[in-house]
Amino acid sequence: MTTQVLILCTHNSARSVLGEGMLNHWAKKLGRDVKAHSAGSAPSGRINPYAIEALSNAGIDTATCRSKSWDEFSRAGAPPLSIVITVCDSAAAETCPVFFGAAGGQPVKVHWGYPDPSNAEGGDEGKRRAFELTRLAIGYRMLQLLALPIESMDRTALQAALLEIGRS
Repeated sequence: MTTQVLILCTHNSARSVLGEGMLNHWAKKLGRDVKAHSAGSAPSGRINPYAIEALSNAGIDTATCRSKSWDEFSRAGAPPLSIVITVCDSAAAETCPVFFGAAGGQPVKVHWGYPDPSNAEGGDEGKRRAFELTRLAIGYRMLQLLALPIESMDRTALQAALLEIGRS
């Protein structure tokens, strides 16, 4: 059964999109049955062009990237989520809707915060550098997630492992 991961950020335009792209990229390369999705509590309706550029420069297809609401993942027919990761502090502080996990349970939730690369100084080059560094940092944690034996871990062990990754 596919492990479904939802990555949340307020506007679903930068960090969560980078997370979705990196997790799907690494899962495919490593042959892991993991599928990432991203969403936002107040989606902007557009993906930050620097996020698209950072993913494209890493060889990741961005054709299906879109900014969407987390409501899509709390409705009937939504994928059964195993893990929900917030990547911005404001989304972590919000009350999430009820997400449905596999076998009717709740997904494991964890916060992995990253500074907003959209706020980087230094003009276009400063933003490009910030987005690339954020992509690399998120990608590193996604690789750590994929190194876990997710399928055989119980909820408590998975939560502890994901919290440890967040401290790295």
